[in-house]
Order: sequence, then C-alpha cells, then structure tokens
Amino acid sequence: MKAVVQRVTRASVTVGGEQVSAIGRGLCVLLGISLEDSHKELEHMVRKILNLRVFEDESGKPWSKSVMDKQYEVLCVSQFTLQCVLKGNKPDFHLAMPTEQAESFYNSFLEQLRKTYRPELIKDGKFGAYMQVHIQNDGPVTIELESPAPGTATSDPKQLSKLEKQQQRKEKMRAKGPSESSKERTTPRKEDRSASSGAEGDVSSEREP
Repeated sequence: MKAVVQRVTRASVTVGGEQVSAIGRGLCVLLGISLEDSHKELEHMVRKILNLRVFEDESGKPWSKSVMDKQYEVLCVSQFTLQCVLKGNKPDFHLAMPTEQAESFYNSFLEQLRKTYRPELIKDGKFGAYMQVHIQNDGPVTIELESPAPGTATSDPKQLSKLEKQQQRKEKMRAKGPSESSKERTTPRKEDRSASSGAEGDVSSEREP
C-alpha cells in the first residue's frame, strides 16, 4: 500500500462540476492499494497517517504535532495510479488491486480511520469516479508512505527479539570454531603429508634407468 500525504490549508474533490467533499487545515491523502495488501497493511497505514508529525506545536516548533494532536481534518482520495509500473513510457497498473475488491478495501480503510480518529473529520472523494482534486499544499509538505512488504523485518519488539536470538545463535556457532567436517577438509591426509615430505625419492626409484 502506498500513500502520498500532503499538508494542506484546504482541499476539495469535484465530480462532474459538483463539489462532493472539502476540508480546511489538515491532510490530503492519495491512497494506492496493491494486490498484496491485507488488513495488516491497512492498519499500518492508518497508524502512520494519523501519527505523522507534520504540524507545529503551540510554541511554533515544526514537525511536532500530528493531525490528531491538532484535531484537523483528513481528506482521502483513492489513487490506483500510485501502483503504476512503467513499460517504456506507458503506465501499467497490473499491481493495483482490481476495482471491486479495491472498493471494499478502501471502505475498510476509511472505516478504520474513523474508528481510530473522529468520524466527522474524515472525508473522502468518490471511489471510481473521474475526479478533480484541488489541493492547496501548505509548505509545500509532501510525505510518501509505503507499508512494509510481506516478510520484511519491522520495528515490532517481538520480531526484533526473535531476530536478535537468531543472531546470537549464529555468533555462538562461530565461536565454537570449525566443525568436524570442515576440520577434515582442512587437515592434510597421511598420504598427502608423506608425498610432500619425501615422496619424490620414492617415485624416482621406480623410474627406469
């Protein structure tokens, strides 16, 4: 899952000349859903968006407050083109989740946002429609977010602990030195030692005068 998050003073969505949604100060989120996304990626993205510190605090210190801290609004727009792969100069969207499946997933994303934050402060465009998105970027500030790929390491304490234990086991194995099989490979055999010490004279005696 990919998201382009923009800090805005205002943003709105128009469909067919009619404004369907608008916010004041807050975040405009363009969201691209991929074929591999699951509820795990959904929760990760919701958490990141709502806790992203792109606003200043009461004393004017930048990068200190999240949209939830400031009680600002969030406008979400489904944006499958974020999953684009270029074939030469032509965009290809085969990595994007199919429309019917993506609509249900996108609605779950909005539901999770509203459940985690304040429902009345979460707005969205019109899924699948041809939209005009009007964004007044504040800064400008634009942050790209991407959920971790399946199977990659995360900052989860349990996962880190597991990785640390695996690393400790590897270090212990190295500390014990080479295994018996490796010793056999590195230790010269008896025949080899004799050949290197005096085999040349023995061989010469077998040669014909």
